[in-house]
Amino acid sequence: MNKIQMVDLQAQYQQIKSEIDTAIAEVLESAAFIGGAQVKQFAQELAAYLGIKHVIPCANGTDALQIVLMAYNFPKGSEIIVPSFNYVAAVEVIALMGLVPVFVEVEPNYFCLDTAQIEALITPKTVAILPVHLFGQGADLEQVMQIASRHQLVVIEDTAQSIGAKFTFSDGTAQPLGGIGHVGTTSFFPSKNLGCMGDGGAIFTNDDALATQMQMIANHGQKQKYTYQIVGINSRLDTIQAAILRVKLKYLTAYTAARQKAADFYDEHLSNVPNVQIPARRTGSTHVFHQYTLLLENKTVRDRVKATLAEVGVPSMSYYPSPLHLQQAYSYLGYEKGSLPLSESFCERVLALPMHTELTEEQQAYIVEQLKLALKS
Repeated sequence: MNKIQMVDLQAQYQQIKSEIDTAIAEVLESAAFIGGAQVKQFAQELAAYLGIKHVIPCANGTDALQIVLMAYNFPKGSEIIVPSFNYVAAVEVIALMGLVPVFVEVEPNYFCLDTAQIEALITPKTVAILPVHLFGQGADLEQVMQIASRHQLVVIEDTAQSIGAKFTFSDGTAQPLGGIGHVGTTSFFPSKNLGCMGDGGAIFTNDDALATQMQMIANHGQKQKYTYQIVGINSRLDTIQAAILRVKLKYLTAYTAARQKAADFYDEHLSNVPNVQIPARRTGSTHVFHQYTLLLENKTVRDRVKATLAEVGVPSMSYYPSPLHLQQAYSYLGYEKGSLPLSESFCERVLALPMHTELTEEQQAYIVEQLKLALKS
């Protein structure tokens, strides 16, 4: 049995090595390292794959969020509702833009923001809701969009962990995550479901005017070279990464199926293990399993199991070990321990198991066996 990895990018590369190497070689031959034809082609192909009108590539997922906020140009001090149980990027950008992150609790079952608690947080300064589709499935976007409509708020979807997933509304309409709110963002960090071999990101929207504005911002605020209509930044997906992503995009459906198959295996073998909560799957959203995240009994058990698994060659991760509202960088916001008890509890109890496209049943059987032994130790 090969060594078990949390994410086995080397094994994935070996499966498509000839295509990747050819794509890179073509860019090297053309020497169009910035703004080459593959960038536009990738944007068009991803837009078609997702069924979203505009895809605007950029340098990374954090830049994607910043470009969105620059395009909206919200007044300084405006508030954006965002989950605390989350990676830092969204909150970081909100703060950098002179806006105020307002932390919302997460749902008990799905790890995404709790829509039942959003309206209590809305003030005259609230301008947007930023649902993060964590671990591979969507937040309750039907409720989010209804709340946003009632209060005239912008919805910014963070799909960095959920590209390719869809949300089905109560009327049966299914739409891709990232194309339901006013704008969506994603990351192509190498470990993502659709990952490049460096940094990369993109923005999604069906709004023509907004797309034009964001494209300009990502390109120094210009439509034509040396003509600067607005203040922008330099954020671009380089041609080699676009070429790599074009290859990987062809396999995204198969990659998703492989992750779902691995998740089904875990579900089957862990669903009846005492004091282990397997990931719940929202009826309205497909799940593309960027992570397979368990909830264990408490921090002591989680840390012991994590250490025991490491001793027998099974990696695991705690995404995320501390909620953002208790991080020193955001202490100025005045949140205290106990402010968001479920988010705080999740940070002490979550444990993600290996999840990637090359996992074998032999590896998973070993992971499950060792996990069960670790729980009993």
